[in-house]
Amino acid sequence: MEKKTFQVPNIGCDGCVKTIKDEVSSLQGVRFVSGDVDTKTVTVEWDKPATWQQIQEALTKIEYAPAQA
Repeated sequence: MEKKTFQVPNIGCDGCVKTIKDEVSSLQGVRFVSGDVDTKTVTVEWDKPATWQQIQEALTKIEYAPAQA
């Protein structure tokens, strides 16, 4: 299993976190998604067939792109 915690600057409310959870959770292989409005962070855990690239693309599509490190 892979796990990543990252910044999402566009998070502004609990509704944003719910949208992110719903979208990312729908990807096959994603096991866990959580978000924090105060720190604007998201944590995702996944197994194959999900990939970090798929997760990034899904977030970008809904306008919650991860911050560039």
